[in-house]
Amino acid sequence: MANHFSALKRARQTETRTTRNRTHRTHLRSVLRKMRESIAAGNREQAEQSFRETVSVLDKAIQKGVLHENTASRYKSRLSARVRAMAAAK
Repeated sequence: MANHFSALKRARQTETRTTRNRTHRTHLRSVLRKMRESIAAGNREQAEQSFRETVSVLDKAIQKGVLHENTASRYKSRLSARVRAMAAAK
């Protein structure tokens, strides 16, 4: 256990940040799962709407420091390609 005041404060801050990051990460994963399910179901309109929501959540995750910018960009690129492939197939 920490003994110095600064170390105690750092421990408190770490707990708070861990909780906040876990919340953002969980929400992000839920949105990504919903997006992938709509693509798998073949519902193009729902997939396009879900894609817009997913991009927004990914951008917010970058701002909050949950995801690296390149990681989010990779997610967006791959999901966009899958949505475009659905549109081209129909």
